[in-house]
Amino acid sequence: MTKIFEITHRDGAARIGKLVLDRELSTPAIVQIHKNESLILDSGSLWGKSAPIEPDTKKIVILPHKSLPLNTREEIIKEIQEEDQPVSGWAHTGKVIHPFAHEYPASDLYILGAAKQLENRARELVDSIIRLKENTRADSLLYTPALATPENLSMLVYLGVDIVDETLPIIKGYQDIYLTNSGENHLDRLHEFPCSCAVCSENTPQGLTKLPKKERTEMLSRHNSLKLAEELRTIREHIRSGHLREYVERQCRARPWLTAVLRLTDAEYRFLEKRTPLFRPSTLYANTSESLNRVEIRRFEQRVIERYTAPELDTLVLLPCSAKKPYSTSLSHQKFINAIGKYRKYVHEVIISSPLGIIPRELELLYPAAHYDTPVTGHWDMEERAWVGGCLRSYLLKNRYKNVVAHVHGAYREICESVERELGLDFVYTADEGVTSSASLKRLESAVSGAQSDKKRGSEEMKLDLIHAVLDYQFGNGAGELVTEGAVIKAPFPKFQLFKEKQQLATLIPQYGTVALTVDGASRLRNYPFYKVSIADFMPHSTILAPGVIEADPQIRPNDEVIVVGEKFFGVGRAQMSGWEMKECAKGIAVELRHSRAMPS
Repeated sequence: MTKIFEITHRDGAARIGKLVLDRELSTPAIVQIHKNESLILDSGSLWGKSAPIEPDTKKIVILPHKSLPLNTREEIIKEIQEEDQPVSGWAHTGKVIHPFAHEYPASDLYILGAAKQLENRARELVDSIIRLKENTRADSLLYTPALATPENLSMLVYLGVDIVDETLPIIKGYQDIYLTNSGENHLDRLHEFPCSCAVCSENTPQGLTKLPKKERTEMLSRHNSLKLAEELRTIREHIRSGHLREYVERQCRARPWLTAVLRLTDAEYRFLEKRTPLFRPSTLYANTSESLNRVEIRRFEQRVIERYTAPELDTLVLLPCSAKKPYSTSLSHQKFINAIGKYRKYVHEVIISSPLGIIPRELELLYPAAHYDTPVTGHWDMEERAWVGGCLRSYLLKNRYKNVVAHVHGAYREICESVERELGLDFVYTADEGVTSSASLKRLESAVSGAQSDKKRGSEEMKLDLIHAVLDYQFGNGAGELVTEGAVIKAPFPKFQLFKEKQQLATLIPQYGTVALTVDGASRLRNYPFYKVSIADFMPHSTILAPGVIEADPQIRPNDEVIVVGEKFFGVGRAQMSGWEMKECAKGIAVELRHSRAMPS
């Protein structure tokens, strides 16, 4: 672990951090290692003679290295990597790692060798970065020299790159190439500059073309570097707001190879999921086909299938999603609920949605079910149909009903019919003229009127089922039963409060749909094995820092509700980093505590 770098914001693999040496550098950052004031110094190549660098405890020194081309044979890479490297006197070091290397000596900084040759080679870029990130500590930094441009920078940061340089923008300037975040253009093909930087606002393409080569190169290189810096500031803001993914989906359209990078990265679900928060403070915009592969969407449906158990009712009612969230507050769903009326206690409502798949009514407040937006055209492509159909199929294989009423129309109905045939079920369809027409609503009422049986639940039981389902979603199967046993709901929807007599156990947080436990509620999960953080023998106050963590459940993700246990301490709070990071980082807040109590010795 490194004691000079602290991660302060996370958005998937992307992060904002503070590199603190003789001064502070915010990352992602652009460095100029050839300048004396740089926090990162290159000690030179082992292929030839380099001027020695005096030991400096206030810099990161890139160890002497031998640069190798991308397609070097693996045995040569290993042989070079095993050569002894002098490190005496250098407190903080950087290590050059070939993209195809499989060994990663401990270091504060890793420099991806031959990075420039990974441009336009999507699979090699994704594989090399993910392999390196998965085999190095969470608080080490990654530098990709001579690779970043305004066009690809967001994708590099999305993959987890912390440091870049101006090398490629400057080279492009020497080649008379003008860079923007949407691509590159040869200077002689431009009629006007789209930029308002100091270079572009005072010149024209035609004017620059007539300048001497040296002067023209300096101006173009300056513009290109300014655009890179501007793009970096934009990316940092997207990380802070939780919208980097949406920005990357837009930016990757500039080049086919960048689109390929995104798709290949999405295929590495485990890499992204372990770095993705439970929820974000922003709306999830599902605007592209790649949005279906977002971790938040895949993880939501995975938890629905694995952690959610439907109430014991005979009749399932399938409903379409709505533009307004939560669904139950929309005009269309109010009509559905009114049509079901007094028979609601006999039926279980599940919403069908693209891109989320299947959303049980009890989970409609959760992120991202109540926090997404997507273009509504009435057209569902084959990927959407396959995804949603697969989700419905998996749900019905796990949760069995005697009757299925499908109040759906158009593509929703076609998906239901496909699953119905595949599973050999018989659905009752009630929406021939559209889901909100008077005739359709009357058919819905008629269909559910036959759902009366001994299996039913009252309004209080429905409220408890909601808390029960959300707790299972957050903590895993069985957690809901442990917390809600013998408890009652107080306060109106959506601000439910769970009480056992006068003892408050939990509160439903409508902003994200999650349940926040009190110490008394958390104590019911004291012997539950998951989402626990064990700390050393000390009494924390408002936060727990990573160095104080002894053990942490690797399932924990940022914003998860966690239970904190120490020899003399018991508390509950919200995770600020993943469980595996808590054990690896030397700096940073691991948990923000909400409630705690001292335990008797």
